[in-house]
Amino acid sequence: MKTILPTLLLALGVGVGAAQAAETVPARSPLHTADCIDTTQINEWHIVDARTAIVRTGPKRYLVTLQSDCPRLGTPPPGLIFRANPSNTVVNRSRICGEVGETVHSRYQPPCAIQSVSKIDKDRFDQLSARAIRHGSGAEQPTTVPAH
Repeated sequence: MKTILPTLLLALGVGVGAAQAAETVPARSPLHTADCIDTTQINEWHIVDARTAIVRTGPKRYLVTLQSDCPRLGTPPPGLIFRANPSNTVVNRSRICGEVGETVHSRYQPPCAIQSVSKIDKDRFDQLSARAIRHGSGAEQPTTVPAH
């Protein structure tokens, strides 16, 4: 009986710690592959603030939220370079879905981890783009596919 009590207390302590950790890290809910950002189709992008970017690919519009501040994102030379995680680089042709391991950066800047990607409507896109601190077209996005 004496050995059960410390084990039970340890298990409860671990459970509480795991629950607290789960509360501090937002859950990921990646987009379905058909709804992911096709980086070869980016028409325009806007940096709203140090943790927020918006991207348009034709009629589709996306909100990209970063895990931490990335104050130099989109700085000259202008451009956003998205990098899919290793799995999606091959399987989904470098689409960005809001999965672990995805990053975005500007030339000569370190990569910034992506926390989430979600689709937004035209009105929300227009509201956010009006507040943007930097913007550009998709012309700066590399379109090369990595060698197998």
